[in-house]
Amino acid sequence: MNDKNVRSGTSPTPLCYSSEEARTVLDSLSAHIAIIDKNGVILDTNRAWRDFAVKSGMPERYDAIGVNYLAVCDAANGEDATHAQAVASGISDVISGHVDEFLYDYPCHGPDGPHWYYLRAIRMSGDGPLRVVVSHEEITALKLSEEALRKSQLQLTQQKVELEEANIALRVLLKQREGDKSDLEQKVITNVKEMVLPYLEKLKRVELKPKDKTVVDIIDSHLHDIISPMMQKLANASIILTPQEIQVASLVKDGKASKEIADILNVSETTVHFHRKNLRRKFGLSNSQTNLRSYLISIS
Repeated sequence: MNDKNVRSGTSPTPLCYSSEEARTVLDSLSAHIAIIDKNGVILDTNRAWRDFAVKSGMPERYDAIGVNYLAVCDAANGEDATHAQAVASGISDVISGHVDEFLYDYPCHGPDGPHWYYLRAIRMSGDGPLRVVVSHEEITALKLSEEALRKSQLQLTQQKVELEEANIALRVLLKQREGDKSDLEQKVITNVKEMVLPYLEKLKRVELKPKDKTVVDIIDSHLHDIISPMMQKLANASIILTPQEIQVASLVKDGKASKEIADILNVSETTVHFHRKNLRRKFGLSNSQTNLRSYLISIS
């Protein structure tokens, strides 16, 4: 559309092609094009069609005019037979008017490597004798890209499966490691409770010189510093807590005040404070601002 037509709002004059111009247009197309009649006989071909025929072994200047395209398809054998018969059937449907257009892609491999083509058969418009335009466009690059994408997707799927399997195995190992760690912690805490603390408590009840008492207190403090990280779960903590300390810990976790705990356990409030102090010491909270209830909730 030129500027004059745009400004005036009028439609452009359609181009009229001479036979020579039409031939130039047809020969400029990259698709291999043949025009056939109602019987499937080739009436004309373009340059791309002819060049491909020569490349495929036909003599120079071969144009295929007069050859029955449908008969050639029906006579095909070997690996190409299935595709050729499908093409012949589809073009016949276009000729008969059963369909307006037939589309089909097929392989056509050669000595230089794999090739694929996209076939399109459609009736020519106009009032003259029936004519069907058959075009073959090479789509090898597209097919190779699709195949590469498919392989990539398969590889990604396989990698995903392998990663999921590795994750499952890792979770199993981690779970086993956590179980081994928990068992080890419980053994350490149990051994400390049964084989160390009783003797430490006996030492505390003995009349000791101030210097010796200081050493015992240091041992007691350091020992609880060692085992307190292992008591991050109430299941472990219960090993080293006394029955009444467990009761007090449970009530503190439930939000009960010291007076309420004393009434529930039928003990003095001083006793509750004593147990609370022991709980903080055993959990390694003596020199910490951490709230005892918050800590108990976090490890339950």
